[in-house]
Amino acid sequence: MNKTPVFVLLGLMTVNAFGSDTDIFTYRLGRFDVYTLVENRGPGRDSVLIGASAEAVRRYLGSSFQSETNTFLIRAPDRTVLVDTGFGTTLFESMKSLGVDPAKIDAVLLTHMHGDHIGGLQKDGKPLFPNAKVYLARQERDYWTRTNMNRGAVNALAAYEGKVETFLPGELGSAIQELLPGIRAIAAFGHTPGHTVFQVESDGKRLLIWGDLMHVEGIQFPLPDVSVTYDTDPQAAAAVRKRILAYAVSNNIPIAGMHLVYPAIGSVRAQDGGYRLVPAE
Repeated sequence: MNKTPVFVLLGLMTVNAFGSDTDIFTYRLGRFDVYTLVENRGPGRDSVLIGASAEAVRRYLGSSFQSETNTFLIRAPDRTVLVDTGFGTTLFESMKSLGVDPAKIDAVLLTHMHGDHIGGLQKDGKPLFPNAKVYLARQERDYWTRTNMNRGAVNALAAYEGKVETFLPGELGSAIQELLPGIRAIAAFGHTPGHTVFQVESDGKRLLIWGDLMHVEGIQFPLPDVSVTYDTDPQAAAAVRKRILAYAVSNNIPIAGMHLVYPAIGSVRAQDGGYRLVPAE
């Protein structure tokens, strides 16, 4: 039996998953290919939940549930984009299996700067995507590098000196300019002060890559008011989660999430006062 590394992230324990037949999922979006790349997979812990009764946990989660850490790769005709970098564990093996050279990544979009989203950006101060520009919300950069100085965030950005582009995410319901061709950044503050959802569009088809809008899908779809202990502002996280869920349903836009279980892409449906996810096939 192969030994695999174990990571404990903010109460969610995940184990290296590379090597299974459910590490990469391909989703066609117009002229784009979007790939779910599973970084880690393992049992989650209901102790991270805020606002969930014991009865609700039993009903929706039972005795155990699965957690994942995912990144998403977007292949467009004119560019290759990575959304978050996970821990940087199996990411590069997954990319290799797809024939994607890290040096050919044009842009890395960051939903936020928690360690399981920026861990694959650099190693020993060297950028692991040497030709990529890194994009993140200005609020997120300022929080982690100025307000709440975090060495991991500082080091990650320092490796891309001169190649970091900050932006102000647009507000849902307003006219939002493209950040890159076919990609718009939507403000989803709450999990972190600059948490961002990326709306990807090609040939009239749309997908919301929503970062950490949700961590424990089994209970947060039916009960979206439930937040988690590592949300910077649990109330704001719940409010924006409900707004984006309603937006996805009313506009029939599929979603993708960094902590949804494989395939981690699907369509949202309203159900019994809450929501449910229909996984993509």
